[in-house]
Amino acid sequence: MIQPSARNYKQNQVETAPSEELTLMLYNGAITFVKRAKQAIEKKDFNFAHQHNIRVQDIVDELIITLDRKYPISEQLLSLYDYMKRRLIEANISKDTAILDEVESFFVEFRDTWKQAMTLARSQR
Repeated sequence: MIQPSARNYKQNQVETAPSEELTLMLYNGAITFVKRAKQAIEKKDFNFAHQHNIRVQDIVDELIITLDRKYPISEQLLSLYDYMKRRLIEANISKDTAILDEVESFFVEFRDTWKQAMTLARSQR
């Protein structure tokens, strides 16, 4: 369980972060919770696996909500996020770690690409 001071620090970090950092935090959080869901499945702790899977689904929902639809790539991202959400639901029902591996690989790719874009944007300022 997170201590109150650590929880306050994390909340402050989220509330003061620029939007590009928030997206990176979402990707990192999703990766963390997918890993935890897989570990819980391996330990046959299906309740914990469910809880972590739901957290990842919530992150996908947040990514969908915050998409800026004025850019053409947002429609492609929306399709991918929708696919990932459906796969997460499927993994949650079947407790299939292979599906979670697939979803995790998407998040890792998104995170790494997002980091590169942030670095490039900062260097051009």
